[in-house]
Amino acid sequence: MVKEKNMKSGNIPLRIDPKLHEFLAEQASKEGRSLNNYITQLLMANYHPSNFEDRQFVGQVISGKDIDIKSGLVNVSGIYYRYLIDNSAVAKSDEDYVILEANGNILTLRQIMKD
Repeated sequence: MVKEKNMKSGNIPLRIDPKLHEFLAEQASKEGRSLNNYITQLLMANYHPSNFEDRQFVGQVISGKDIDIKSGLVNVSGIYYRYLIDNSAVAKSDEDYVILEANGNILTLRQIMKD
């Protein structure tokens, strides 16, 4: 019989300096992300992803002009990927997007909110 590892919940109580908290919240807002998602992505930057797309594309900003809405493809560095827009939004060619995740040949994008 194989013992199961103690799985972590994913919840980490964290105390940080209020000025750092404010800075992180501002940066997350600029990217149109939740504070939790922004901090997770910062932490993931030090994690060694296992695939090319994660290593090269996650966190990269792309123009909506690189999205072909009709075909459902996005051109990233000369390679075409299928894409999903976070929160089930519709892609807009006049907006910018950040790549949140790469899962096989599917990229998850989130529109960057402008001030």
